[in-house]
Amino acid sequence: MKRLRAALLGTSACLLGNLLHTPLAATEGGASLYVPGFHGPGAGIVPPPGFYFENDFYSYSGRLSARTQTQFGGAVLSNVEVEARINFATPTWVTPFEIFGGNLGFAIAIPFGTPRVSAGALVAAPRFGRALGLSLRDATFNIGDPVVTSFVGWHAGNFHWQVGGAVSIPAGAYQDGQLSNVAFNRWIGDVYASATWLDPKIGLDISTTVGFEINGTNQATDYRSGNAFHADLAITQYLTKEFSIGVIASHYQQVSGDGGAGASLGPYKGRVTAVGGTIGYNIDVAGTPVSTRLRIMREVSVENRAQGTGVMVSVAFPLGPAPSPKAAPEPKIVKH
Repeated sequence: MKRLRAALLGTSACLLGNLLHTPLAATEGGASLYVPGFHGPGAGIVPPPGFYFENDFYSYSGRLSARTQTQFGGAVLSNVEVEARINFATPTWVTPFEIFGGNLGFAIAIPFGTPRVSAGALVAAPRFGRALGLSLRDATFNIGDPVVTSFVGWHAGNFHWQVGGAVSIPAGAYQDGQLSNVAFNRWIGDVYASATWLDPKIGLDISTTVGFEINGTNQATDYRSGNAFHADLAITQYLTKEFSIGVIASHYQQVSGDGGAGASLGPYKGRVTAVGGTIGYNIDVAGTPVSTRLRIMREVSVENRAQGTGVMVSVAFPLGPAPSPKAAPEPKIVKH
């Protein structure tokens, strides 16, 4: 029971699928609260009341088609490549309070890292007076905008579900005019609903999440990013109580165009479909259940954004004594 609760902590309590930056989405600079595939196994499960911590290291490598232009920091670029290495530290509190019988929880995430952006051509930079035709490179370590999350989760037999939302607060170390930024420098909200069906007799987990991202305006560039719908589906099998393996499919679709005086490329709606896999393994460290999970997602169909591969390594564990069980049942693996 303890091991499974730790394993499900990352996707059910922390909402980090909404806290990460996706390189080169069609919104300004590619900054999005949504990352394909993070709402994976156990997405609908909220762990028992207590304090938790999760650390996620995200690596992305992608390239935008040379025929497609994009915007970073007020500059219009083409032939863009991105190498991002970003870490997310997220403490979470699942409170003893209930709303209509569901557990209420809160989380806050602080991202930091180094996005490496290179462009083969600078098409336009009206705000900075840069010369056209010059290739550019930028790689700067900086701290991103804090993201505050709240959620409520319920349980009924094998069925678990939750609803919640996240808000990205423009208080990070945004560097006006630079290509490499972890901070969004705009208000962003994301509301979502997740559901998980977990059969403890056979160890099968089927989870899905749908959400809607609402973007504000970057006051430094006068760029208003469009809103977007996103969805994830994960099917995972526990081969033992400690080890699980599964597949994930994700889709992100911008439903309103970008705008504002700084949106030189017009509405510029983007979309991406990604598929991939996940492996999870639970361990016990000095009596503390620790969950580890690897996700690999490949973007297979894109429009107005880069196409690449994302890899995430997650470690999650409770802080202090393991909380008393009230959430998910432990999967019992049936031997044939």
